[in-house]
Amino acid sequence: MTPSATARLDPCRSAWKTTTFILIIFHALGSTALAQSAPADSGDTAWLLVSSAFVMLMLPGLALFYAGMVRAKNVLSSLMHSFAALALIGIQWVLLGYSLSFAEGSAFVGGFGHFLLTGMGEESLSDTIPTYAFVMFQGMFAIITPALISGALAERMKFSAYLVFIALWATLVYDPIAHWVWGGGWLGAMGALDYAGGTVVHLSSGVSALALVMVLG
Repeated sequence: MTPSATARLDPCRSAWKTTTFILIIFHALGSTALAQSAPADSGDTAWLLVSSAFVMLMLPGLALFYAGMVRAKNVLSSLMHSFAALALIGIQWVLLGYSLSFAEGSAFVGGFGHFLLTGMGEESLSDTIPTYAFVMFQGMFAIITPALISGALAERMKFSAYLVFIALWATLVYDPIAHWVWGGGWLGAMGALDYAGGTVVHLSSGVSALALVMVLG
């Protein structure tokens, strides 16, 4: 392999290492959820974990789909967009995102009550499922949403700029919208229902992608 080819593969290897680390974190959360001694519903918990895995498996499929739509020289960069979202937003979700989405706050955004997942333990429940399982499930949606936007940015934005963008977008756009609908915000109070992410995931990513295309050309 030529030195130039090796240099091109180095960022991909780094992305895979970071992605593996994030997967280990989410696996640990899931294992902790299954090991609950609290009276959680085992069927609900198992199905939620399976659903989380299904959403996570959308990422490589989305990466391959978008990679097939760009020129050969940009295939690697396009692939890295989805896996970088898994790594970066996975960290953002644990640090801050979950709290802004689901902690008690105003009608527009959550507070910092669950910063770094504080205020919850192995015995805590969210309805009939362990809270950690719920955190992981919702984290998968937070990860897939900016990855959906990456198709509009293909061959239009540098990879470093993309990382900055999705970190800011997840914090300033996705988390507040998730709070509006799922976290007890103003849309949820008005009776809005969103069981599959039609508003929080697809509408937000679609409108954002359109705005980016109009700005970037």
